[in-house]
Amino acid sequence: MPYTAPSIDEYLHSRLMPVEGVIPHLPGIEMYGDSIPVGTVGGDLFEYINFQQRYDIDGRIRNALKLSEEFLETLLPCRRPRNSVDDHVEWLKSRPNHTPTQEMEYRRARSLEQVRVAEDLRELHCMAGVLLVDAEGHGIISAKIASTVHDTFHAIMLSELDYRGKTTPELFERINLRLAKSVTARNALGRGEDDAREIATMLYGEIHPSGHFRFVNFGHPPPLVFSTEIQSFTQVDSDGMAHFPPLGLEIPEDHPDRNLYFSTVFRQRRADSSDIADIKLITPGDILFLYTDGVYDGSDQKDRQLLEELMREQCNRPAKEICHAFLEYAVRKDDHLRRTGEQDRIDDKTVFIIKRN
Repeated sequence: MPYTAPSIDEYLHSRLMPVEGVIPHLPGIEMYGDSIPVGTVGGDLFEYINFQQRYDIDGRIRNALKLSEEFLETLLPCRRPRNSVDDHVEWLKSRPNHTPTQEMEYRRARSLEQVRVAEDLRELHCMAGVLLVDAEGHGIISAKIASTVHDTFHAIMLSELDYRGKTTPELFERINLRLAKSVTARNALGRGEDDAREIATMLYGEIHPSGHFRFVNFGHPPPLVFSTEIQSFTQVDSDGMAHFPPLGLEIPEDHPDRNLYFSTVFRQRRADSSDIADIKLITPGDILFLYTDGVYDGSDQKDRQLLEELMREQCNRPAKEICHAFLEYAVRKDDHLRRTGEQDRIDDKTVFIIKRN
């Protein structure tokens, strides 16, 4: 049969939906997610970050250790710089107060930096990530916004692993800036500050076999933790949990490009390690429930109680079946909204379940 190019809806849908073959397998951890768009394609995106499958971790470790040794080696006369350290050393030599000690200290520091990169990379063998994005609205435009976040995330992740060996808060600040509203570009298009923005919420977290889930949150509904011991959602301490506005709305006041983007207010500082929240699944059977606002907006107490009752009924089932049960519940809510003439409240639906076995 002749090849038929996919429609833009089909193309975006395939990009925003992972397949079961990429689900990470961690000892003692079971996970599954799924999404139902309002139309052919929507603004919800979820993705498993399977470090072992997506990246050659051992290859990166070897490269980091090789660089750690190479950075210590003095460049022979008349040889071209082999790496960034050689290049910087050549610049040091051009300075009037250059001393051999400066070069030695710099080479040692950069060598140790690569040793640390290798150590951090090793930890990726026993963890997995999850990315949830919810672009405002639904349809092709929302899907394009979600796709932009997805592509930006993965492009920066490559750099993070090569130079840091792990994800850092800087990754999320760069994504935040990517969705910010450019003053120059918008002026050129004849648009003002009050025009519609490309708004999306994002939650990214990493799960460890110990049951720890460390995450950052930009405007996304907060995770819920179901305790198998008390058969209810537990109270998660929100005081020490940073919750930034949706992507692109606030630029840090110390960012050099802050005046080139519209910002609702200038955030006092950039995200750092203190803004990474940590949730622990303590008891076997405990469940971390991640979702988008098409399922639950994170605020209505009555809806929370209904979700808790459903989780109580489903908690002993596999993660995949729990996920589908909650999506079916959300679809039934949509049917009710249609019957009551409130179909404008229907939104894309995503559920992601992480269960400690």
